[in-house]
Amino acid sequence: MTVLVNLIVTLGMLYVVPAGLRLIDPVGLRTAARLWPVPAALGALCLWLPRGVPATALAALYAAATLALAARAPARLSAARRGKGACGNPGGAPPRTAVPGPAEIAVCTALVSPSIAGTALVAERAGYRLFGFDLDILALTVPHFHFAGFTAALVAGLVCRAATATAPGTAALSRWAAYSVPGGTLLVLLGYFVDDWAELAGAVVLTTGMWAVALLTWRDIRPGARDRTTGALLGTSAAVLVATMLLALWWAAGEATGIIHPTLTWMAATHGLGNALGFALCSVLAWRRLTADRPPTDVDRMETTP
Repeated sequence: MTVLVNLIVTLGMLYVVPAGLRLIDPVGLRTAARLWPVPAALGALCLWLPRGVPATALAALYAAATLALAARAPARLSAARRGKGACGNPGGAPPRTAVPGPAEIAVCTALVSPSIAGTALVAERAGYRLFGFDLDILALTVPHFHFAGFTAALVAGLVCRAATATAPGTAALSRWAAYSVPGGTLLVLLGYFVDDWAELAGAVVLTTGMWAVALLTWRDIRPGARDRTTGALLGTSAAVLVATMLLALWWAAGEATGIIHPTLTWMAATHGLGNALGFALCSVLAWRRLTADRPPTDVDRMETTP
């Protein structure tokens, strides 16, 4: 399981996060995305070293980068509350809302999530049972908050924004997706500290949100793809979510009720690998293709929605 988890985390660190940053704000986060491979390479390297001081030091450098990224979230929320996008509201247009919209809530969740992964990574590489958690759980927290945290929240925000613009009748469902993915991720995290039933509740919320993302992607975003490759990537990401999140529900229900359920090793090989390659990688590649030919605008900066 360790080798598979390390490969999944390496993919998230080296490609998914910097590519996602360019989708969040191709202007404001350009430098962060360009420099990200440096701390990400250190973080990836520490995965393959034995636990100890060298691995912990490398993990700490990566964690520092994730904390710097998380520090950008309050500024985005503050700008959203002033009725602006993350990079301001050019042209002197009047404020549109004093409350951050669902897409902005989702993207701020994405910015914060790697810091949780980075913190868990430092503790696991040091062999320290942070908050009493087993080292295996800390190790699995790292991919979870790169993919269920960062990528899932980012894609939920992108889908919310795009679906609302192209199919106004889907506004309620797209808002639910953008709110429930961050909310479900938070509830799963809280479930670590409460009990298995709380974690199951979080899994239910997160799963319904991700299935909403899958439905909107398949029904409203995929048909508008400009080429077959982009459409195939979007279709794959939507289809994979149906299966991988069903596995997540099964595992959480088993932990809470005691029914037969997959082992962590089996979950890493199915749920984890499927989400990393089938959902996260395909989604990021598809959205990069969707935005490749358009110049950066306020819409690309994940502004709040009215």
